[in-house]
Amino acid sequence: MLSVIRRLIHSKVGLVITFGFLAIIGLAFAATDITGLQSTGAPSGDSVVTVGKAKLSGTELRARAQDALESYRQQQPNLDMGQFVSGGGLEATMNQLVAGLALEQFGRDAGFVVSKRSVDGQIASIPALQGTDGTFSQLLYDRLLQERKLTDAQVRADITRETIARQMILPTIGASQVPSQLALPYASLSLEKREGQIGIIPTRAIPAGPAPTDAELAAWYKRNIARYTIPERRIVRYAVVTGDQIKAQTTPSEAELTAAYQSQRASFEPSEKRTFQQVIVSDQAAANAIAAKLKAGTAIAEAARAAGLEPSTFTATDKATYAKQSNAAVVEAIFGAAKGGIVGPVRGPLGYTVARIDDVVQVPGKTFAQARTELLAAVTKEKTQQVLGKIHDAIDDAAANRATFDEIVADQKLEARTTPPLLGDGRDPSNPAIKAAPDFVPVVAAAFAAEQGDAPQMVPLGTDGGFAVVSLGRVVAPAAPPLGEVRAVVARDLALDKARRQARAIAAGIVAKAGKGGSFPALFAASGVKTPPLQPMKAGRAQLAANPRGAPPPLTLLFSMSEGTTKLLEAPNNEGWFVVHLDRIERGNAAGQKAVIDQQRATIGQSVGREYAEQFTQAVQAKIGVKKNDKGIAALKAELGGAASARLP
Repeated sequence: MLSVIRRLIHSKVGLVITFGFLAIIGLAFAATDITGLQSTGAPSGDSVVTVGKAKLSGTELRARAQDALESYRQQQPNLDMGQFVSGGGLEATMNQLVAGLALEQFGRDAGFVVSKRSVDGQIASIPALQGTDGTFSQLLYDRLLQERKLTDAQVRADITRETIARQMILPTIGASQVPSQLALPYASLSLEKREGQIGIIPTRAIPAGPAPTDAELAAWYKRNIARYTIPERRIVRYAVVTGDQIKAQTTPSEAELTAAYQSQRASFEPSEKRTFQQVIVSDQAAANAIAAKLKAGTAIAEAARAAGLEPSTFTATDKATYAKQSNAAVVEAIFGAAKGGIVGPVRGPLGYTVARIDDVVQVPGKTFAQARTELLAAVTKEKTQQVLGKIHDAIDDAAANRATFDEIVADQKLEARTTPPLLGDGRDPSNPAIKAAPDFVPVVAAAFAAEQGDAPQMVPLGTDGGFAVVSLGRVVAPAAPPLGEVRAVVARDLALDKARRQARAIAAGIVAKAGKGGSFPALFAASGVKTPPLQPMKAGRAQLAANPRGAPPPLTLLFSMSEGTTKLLEAPNNEGWFVVHLDRIERGNAAGQKAVIDQQRATIGQSVGREYAEQFTQAVQAKIGVKKNDKGIAALKAELGGAASARLP
């Protein structure tokens, strides 16, 4: 589950892109972002890390950790905050932020600067901020800043920090050359082969003991209370505004459809579209030579390449579109030639154009009746966006004027809805098997980002401009249900734990006796437990590294043991205990095997640059100075990881 986190944190590229999960990333995932898990358990405004002159607060770190979690969820949708924290995600996020702050200060001291134009360009290139015409939308940007409670200055500061860090780190990462002599021992190691055996003492093979007493259940429940504690939940109040609700206001009249047809009449007129290839040559003599070759039957691509050029292809292009790219003489020549004809050379704005006409298609025009369906969809969409925009702006103004959720709903005649207490992923603990609908998750995320008393928020829904008005109803603190409500689950867990411990004792006994020279198969036969047959294992270390999903844990353990030894390994999901025995090691020797050595050089090279970058970053932090508030960090980690990771009964 946590392999994506570990791979990204320790990857060559990940070192750069995960220095800080900046506001730019938060904006890119604005539709599903959760800006933080607010509670009273950990410090909010207090500094958890001081980096030179900068301070990182608990509130900021919490928000960045949530942004990081949302980023990882693009690859692992079921990842929750508890798993993220237990997998080292919080520490990684903090370390990346600290590195970014230190590198920024060091870079500024060294004279590094980032221009306003550079920051403008990076903001404008964010896909989530581009309107329907593909260009930057200031309206979308302002709306996202408001929804995420960010300021333009914060976004720009984060982008500047990331840019300075990238300017210093990327050249260091590029230093990845490794000599052959250094790679030889590792190449030889990759040729190593091992043989062994694996057995398992299954938990399910342990006989069930007597039913636990009330005292045993109570003691187990008390010791493992976190296992049964339901994390913080929130009651969400919301109202939905969609295009379907305003159909009466957005259905176009015949007059509006007629006006739309007239305004777009040119697009419904008969037209001609041509597919052709052209090459532009600066020298007229060279253009004449290419034209002569085309007329002699040479393909335009071949003739162009002979002159060191590449032709451009225009597919189903009309005259008006092409006229934006050339002058009238070239346009008339290309759109006046017959199919298969050779055009040029004709003097254009960039040189002499030579072209071949590959296809000519006559596109018939459309009458009003023929275009009516198309016009109806387009005008309806435009009116829907306009009406939804007016409602959105009215609600936005009302919220800014401190209108309550109830007042907004009443004023706009919306249907208010209230959820049961929900977890951060939208699940109801009373029905844990039912997952929240994907389009409802952003609504829950907004409620978990809010604090009691905050103004209602608006969350985009769908693609038609619809949205939800969201308000935090009530926060339900983490709590464990009474033992009586989960007695069956607790009894099951206690019995399973007893069986697991007995299975371990049996497996540990086999390990001890094998270490004294006992026969591995005979020890399993004498264990008194019905076990599956022993499985032989034979593999090379290269096979271990080649598995993209990671090798099975017993096989990984086999390659970390000494010859003739036996080791114990817990199986996943309380299934039992593996006992792994290594019989033989066949050493590898890559001397003279250039391909193997070169492959290992490339593999090592992938981590060398990252190691240099890490060392450089550590040196920068030592220079700038970093002080951590260990108590504050521990409190935040307990808040995010403790309650969030507790399992539902």
